[in-house]
Amino acid sequence: MLAIKSKERCKFDEISLGEVMLRLDPGEGRIRNARSFRAWEGGGEYNVARGLRKCFKLNTAVVTAFAENDIGYLIEDFILQGGVDTRFIKWVPYDGIGRNVRNGLNFTERGYGVRGAIGVSDRANTAAASIKPGDIDWEYIFGTCGVRWFHTGGIFAALSETSAQVALEASKCAKKHGTIVSYDLNYRPSLWKDIGGKARAQEINKEIAKYVDVMIGNEEDFIACLGFEIEDADESLSELNIDGYKNMITAASAAYPNFQVIGTTLRTVRTATVNSWSAICWAEGMIYQGMAFEDLEIFDRVGGGDSFASGLIYGLMSGKGYQDALNYGICHGALAMTTAGDTSTALQKEVEKLMRGAGVRVER
Repeated sequence: MLAIKSKERCKFDEISLGEVMLRLDPGEGRIRNARSFRAWEGGGEYNVARGLRKCFKLNTAVVTAFAENDIGYLIEDFILQGGVDTRFIKWVPYDGIGRNVRNGLNFTERGYGVRGAIGVSDRANTAAASIKPGDIDWEYIFGTCGVRWFHTGGIFAALSETSAQVALEASKCAKKHGTIVSYDLNYRPSLWKDIGGKARAQEINKEIAKYVDVMIGNEEDFIACLGFEIEDADESLSELNIDGYKNMITAASAAYPNFQVIGTTLRTVRTATVNSWSAICWAEGMIYQGMAFEDLEIFDRVGGGDSFASGLIYGLMSGKGYQDALNYGICHGALAMTTAGDTSTALQKEVEKLMRGAGVRVER
């Protein structure tokens, strides 16, 4: 198992580095004709910290940056409601109109049936994208405070040239102080298309990958970000080329001997509201195949992968064993997709109930 620092030596169980945006959700309607939106917070890396705090009761924090205005304060308030420590937020003076710095917005429309979900982000020139090496005192965070687990990912790395350098800087410092580093590849074509596409994504992610202990992603992530290939990835779980997935992550483990665990989700989108959902992982030369949900009904799929990551991380941090850790991730991700918003509302006992195969009768 992973050599994870003890709780007694560390102030934080986990810290995430990433951008947190204000999510604006039109509910059952569409972005293009909405007259009202529900506000949430969300961000791939942050969602992991929040899931570990709210569902699994670990002590977590987020490293990010906001323009210092009321939108930034609103997002901070959401983070505080989620129980995630905000002391490492970098506040950047606001110029009044967002000419130099602003806070990110993410308009997210839920899919239904044959209509797929849509995400429209408005995040250029944000405070988080402007973070540069030297802005964050990583020595204080990892050396003085102590952190058992550090998580970041490909969304943050894609925001700017400097954000990629910061992700690398942080990962190196975490490794220096014996903190486990996890990374979710989280490939987003819209973030990379105007800055070099897949070629640039691979250049950046391959460098950061050298410092990662636990690598997470789906098949598209491994193909686009690390250059691995797989065949027959778009079929139902019962027909998926599981051997192809196993070969892909085994090849990744050989290419990056620093990887101690590799987790990859298996999803087939039958409709926007019915997916098949599972995952496999590689650890210590073994492949583990997790629970499978062939007909998972989706309410809001955004954040499902992040909740998989937080469940997997919890299982690994708690010494549950690789098989159980994988199933914590699968079940936490499945439950997260049954509720609205980026972040999980599940309780640990609900995750463990689903792991046991319990039914869904009304609890009274």
